[in-house]
Amino acid sequence: MKNTKAITKADAYRFTLSDELRLIAKEELRETQATRDHALQMLREWAEKNPRIVKIRMDANFFLKFLRAKKFQIPVVQENIERYVLLKNAFEGAFKNLDCRLPKMAKLIDQGYMFALPERDREGRRVIFYRPGVFDLREYSNADMLKIHGICYETLMANEENQIRGYVHAGVGTGIGLPYLTLFTIKEAVRIAKNGEKILPMRHREMYGCNINPAMKVAVDFGMSLISQKLRNRIRLYTDIKDIEMEKRLLPKEYGGEMPMAEMIRLWKVELEAYRDRLLADDEMSVNLSMYSDAAKEGSVGSLKEPLNGCTGASDNSTYGLAGSFRKLEVD
Repeated sequence: MKNTKAITKADAYRFTLSDELRLIAKEELRETQATRDHALQMLREWAEKNPRIVKIRMDANFFLKFLRAKKFQIPVVQENIERYVLLKNAFEGAFKNLDCRLPKMAKLIDQGYMFALPERDREGRRVIFYRPGVFDLREYSNADMLKIHGICYETLMANEENQIRGYVHAGVGTGIGLPYLTLFTIKEAVRIAKNGEKILPMRHREMYGCNINPAMKVAVDFGMSLISQKLRNRIRLYTDIKDIEMEKRLLPKEYGGEMPMAEMIRLWKVELEAYRDRLLADDEMSVNLSMYSDAAKEGSVGSLKEPLNGCTGASDNSTYGLAGSFRKLEVD
């Protein structure tokens, strides 16, 4: 098939990772050469035929991060990919121009707001370390917060080993107080949590939170209520980072590890720079916004419960979708 919508080449994929990763991919993600080849062909044909998609990446790496996150369930992956591009288009201020060189982004990176620890853990997973207390509410906006997370997550998601092994999250809440609750409205917080869990193609394996202000307990409990039981079961909270039940040697020296945080941030900036051009080029991906309901464009929780093939925009005759069925979305 001629890929008229492609912004990257529909390349022939070769699995070049270790036998260990090949086995993990097969046992945990249902990935074999046969399922992978079939899925890539199906997704490329689907994207080319889908009238709502205007431009999209067709390279294997792009599709595989979604396939691996959703264990090669093709209809689920199709929905995931389309919602992903839709939100990039509908919220350009937060999800486009993900440039690590932007002054505010560069400053947040230098301050160590969030960065991936250079060493993998004993399971071979990358650990993402968070220091939200450095996020100055007088200087940064909620869009800045979404953008820095996008830059960091997108960079990590491009790595195939990360796609297969998943991620560990660890953060210290030092410096976070009640004023931070003004960053997002309750509606925004709910939508971010629900869309993030459903759409972001990441395998979240473990999550650790430390040094959380007791005054934030209500906010923490509310945040926990927004995510799935599966994720809640993977979260561990500690009064002090000294008690954290993970490999402490991986942490910055300032938090009980071995390598100084400044060196970790320097290494992380090298990773961000290496992926910068590809990430900025992803802004070319687009969908026809007029073919989606307002609810879908806003990422409303109600719209997440309905398949996107119900989005017909101005034309009620379109029945193209994941299964060729037609359902009208309700705006909430």
